[in-house]
Amino acid sequence: MKKIYLEEVESTNLYAKQNIDVLFDRTLVQAFVQTSGRGRFQRKWVDFGRGNLFMTFVLKPSDKFNEIYSNLTQYLSVILCKILENMDLKPQIKWPNDVLINGKKVAGILSESVMSGSLLKGIVLGIGVNLSATEKQVSEITDKKVTALNLELHKSVDLDKFTDLLSDAFFEYYDIFLNKGFKFIKEDYLSRACFLNKEICIKVFDTEYKGVAIDVTDNGELLLLKNNETLVLTIGDIL
Repeated sequence: MKKIYLEEVESTNLYAKQNIDVLFDRTLVQAFVQTSGRGRFQRKWVDFGRGNLFMTFVLKPSDKFNEIYSNLTQYLSVILCKILENMDLKPQIKWPNDVLINGKKVAGILSESVMSGSLLKGIVLGIGVNLSATEKQVSEITDKKVTALNLELHKSVDLDKFTDLLSDAFFEYYDIFLNKGFKFIKEDYLSRACFLNKEICIKVFDTEYKGVAIDVTDNGELLLLKNNETLVLTIGDIL
């Protein structure tokens, strides 16, 4: 595992994509300041400044895309939850991969594949975790509920130690996950799901679907019961 530390960057995912040809498999790209971080569907990632985690895993598992790779974000969400549980917190997962504490988002995960024709050049798996923020900063975010670990733990969180915990835990079972896919983490994932058996609204691009979240498939897809019809959703956001 190789680590690259950047003082300031637009986003660690963007840096990784731009340099994918020269970055080795299992390289970690971490920035102390990220000026244009983003999440899924081009949403801006809330940046509380220094002391927070902005990191991308550069992964080159093969030169062909495997559908299992689409579940890497869910795998990482489970790994993060286990770390937070060891801190005596009770995190939950909102499909597909948002990690919440007390119903408030503490982390965002974004995976992007870099292709050259049918050749997979690599996967950049980015994660942002709010480790350090003030009550004022959190209260100023009006469009969603967010939190930071220092606020939940009532003490500061060491960035370096947290980064090492997360990266070591990620790679501990990474090879097994690549072999078995979402089935390997399904039980762990479902035990932390906050959306099952609830009436929810899913937004897929410009379309909204309302129904009851009844299950997650062996491929990580959401099963939504709507008017006695089961919809299988591969992407989307729970509103």
